[in-house]
Amino acid sequence: MIVDDEKSVHQATKRVLSDFHFEGKKLKIISAFSKSEAKALMRQHPDTAIILLDVMMDGEKAGLEIASFIRDELKNKYVRIILRTGQPHEAPEAAVIREYDINDYKEKTELTADKLHTTIVSALRSYRDIMLIESNKQALEIVLISSATLIEAPSMRKLATRVLSEIIAILHLNPTKTRTNIAGFIASKNSDGKYYAIAATPEYNTVLDQPVSDILPPADREQMGGQKENTYINHFRSKHGHEILICLKHLDAIVDWEKKLVAILMTNVTIAADNLYLHSEIEETQKEIIFTLGEFSEARSKETSNHVKRVAEYSKLLALKYGLTEEEAEIIRLASPMHDVGKLGITDTILNKPDKLSPEEFEIIKSHGTLGYEILKNSSRRILQAGAIIALQHHERFDGTGYPHGLQKDSIHIYGRITAIADVFDALGSDRVYKKAWPLEQILAYFKKEQGSHFDPTLVEIFFAHLPEFLQIRDELNDRFCFSA
Repeated sequence: MIVDDEKSVHQATKRVLSDFHFEGKKLKIISAFSKSEAKALMRQHPDTAIILLDVMMDGEKAGLEIASFIRDELKNKYVRIILRTGQPHEAPEAAVIREYDINDYKEKTELTADKLHTTIVSALRSYRDIMLIESNKQALEIVLISSATLIEAPSMRKLATRVLSEIIAILHLNPTKTRTNIAGFIASKNSDGKYYAIAATPEYNTVLDQPVSDILPPADREQMGGQKENTYINHFRSKHGHEILICLKHLDAIVDWEKKLVAILMTNVTIAADNLYLHSEIEETQKEIIFTLGEFSEARSKETSNHVKRVAEYSKLLALKYGLTEEEAEIIRLASPMHDVGKLGITDTILNKPDKLSPEEFEIIKSHGTLGYEILKNSSRRILQAGAIIALQHHERFDGTGYPHGLQKDSIHIYGRITAIADVFDALGSDRVYKKAWPLEQILAYFKKEQGSHFDPTLVEIFFAHLPEFLQIRDELNDRFCFSA
């Protein structure tokens, strides 16, 4: 969107950007010539990616008022606001950047054609990454809600119908894809060895209860387990032998993180099939889903595959030795794998950066605790409530110098204090994208040094008193987990 009271500025900007494309898409440019028109257009187009905003219009600093309107009244934190001014003395850059939530400040004289192209590309990349983070967050919320309500599913058909709609909703969230008419069905394998459709989008409603062999041509049936052109087909098998198939049509390339979320939701359907016959296993299968989500968040940051399992077992052992009940310790064991679930909201370029993070990147990394808490906090499930606390507080330090809230001593929940020790012990002994595993001697020296600073001193004493038991867990769940002797 261009907001400027000079018609010539609109014409020049459109002319420079007339052949501009970003990731294969052409810009759609909207023009506003006044403060009131800009406000109205932002209400109509909340998905605007960039606003080129003139500061001075009609003799007043209308641009600054518009920027505040967008952030404060519309609550739009996504659009990238680039201020352009021909009168920098009226709105000094340092003061404006400090006082207003804008993303860039340019004097009109410096915005040559090349500079404008560079500015637009940079802003669009930023907007794309922000929207990917938001879509990941929303997708994860869908998965968590679906997983938490698994026990409430009244029937396979109703659950499959709900999951199908959730999967399509997740696939529509990806801002880098244009998906408007995804269609498909979920089918269950019967005792006769054939798959029968049990849930479908409107386009496939007529195939309900029909065998898949009558619905799909042989070529489609043979591609089981992947995507061919605009068709995605995969099947999932529960541990008790129930098999479920999903077929999605009119779907452009599905990316890896989408496949994993689809797999989790489809796992819910296979679990429900088991639960119809094995009600006693409901609790165990919910636990598996939580571990899967925890492992998924770690997989994005290329952590070792057993990291969350070790953290879970370390946390339970430390909780028991601290004196918590078996029930409470089990809650911590089940919740601690979710400690880094907020990393799903951090872009891969930052999460897997091998070099030292910039101050701005580190601030983004630090936000994963709050993001994880926001994702989990509204659940009524005790395990997820504990997971929310752990996600939020596992980077707090006993001396109050941690983040996000600088809590200290007993103001840090015991769940957070326990998981902090379990997570750091495992992380220091593991290869990461930015470091090699530490020797055991160095790790133990670090815990002694940080006793009472980073970590609860009582818990550290307990940790050292029972170190052989922690090392036994490490060895039993070893995946190229290297402590040097």
